[in-house]
Amino acid sequence: MMKLSKNLKPDERKMMRRVFWRSYAMNASRTGATQYHGLGFLWTIMPAIDLFYKNNKEERTKAIVRHTTWFNATLHLNDFIVGLVTSMEKKNAEDPKNFDASSITAVKASLMGPLSGIGDSFFWGILRVVAAGIGISLASAGSPLGAIVFWLLYNIPAMIIQYYSLYGGYTVGTNFIERLYESGGMKILTKVSSLLGLMMMGSMTASNVKFTTILSIAVKGSSQVMKIQTYLDQLFVGLVPLCVTLFAFYLIYKKHVNVNWVMLGIMVLGIILGLCHIC
Repeated sequence: MMKLSKNLKPDERKMMRRVFWRSYAMNASRTGATQYHGLGFLWTIMPAIDLFYKNNKEERTKAIVRHTTWFNATLHLNDFIVGLVTSMEKKNAEDPKNFDASSITAVKASLMGPLSGIGDSFFWGILRVVAAGIGISLASAGSPLGAIVFWLLYNIPAMIIQYYSLYGGYTVGTNFIERLYESGGMKILTKVSSLLGLMMMGSMTASNVKFTTILSIAVKGSSQVMKIQTYLDQLFVGLVPLCVTLFAFYLIYKKHVNVNWVMLGIMVLGIILGLCHIC
């Protein structure tokens, strides 16, 4: 990590450290209705504004106003935007006559969607699912380490990626994104992340959605009984959990049923089946 910051001036290194730690509070200004954390972005980048515009109050005011606009991106990758915008603010402070300050806001707006597509797929669809799966497995076995392992498996990679995203955006600049778009790499990254996320969700469904029935049918004229679960497994292992998952997906995605009602319905159904000694 030090290699990224060793070429920076001491005041820049100090500024970047402050920006990094402040970025964790960026979502503090977010609301569920608007997903607006522009003020959080401003608070995150304020050390850079204070440093670059310390001798120009007018430009400092313009920079503050510039970063009160709407902003929403995946937490751990939005530091790339923060780093990139920080480098652009530095250029604007050094050469305001030849630098178009409106491009700073334009870059922020253009990167929110692509980086969020990658970030949401990886962090929420892959990393969190994998970490939760391992943590849940330990916890279900009675180990108190389940929660700790989940916390470490998710936060350590996330922190490393967030750190490198910030310094990468600050040092690489806009050329990286331009090359990524021109080569088609952005589409590939988004597609691969989505596929991996779907694979992990399928694996989690197979591992954690369980259904075992104790129903059996007595065979006439024989002491043997036919266990329904045996025939279900012969037909398709995990058939009932798969059907329940697909039905829940149908209700949420097609019928737009609130997910809380779907969860409540599954809980009530499970209690009823348990009380009736069906499963």
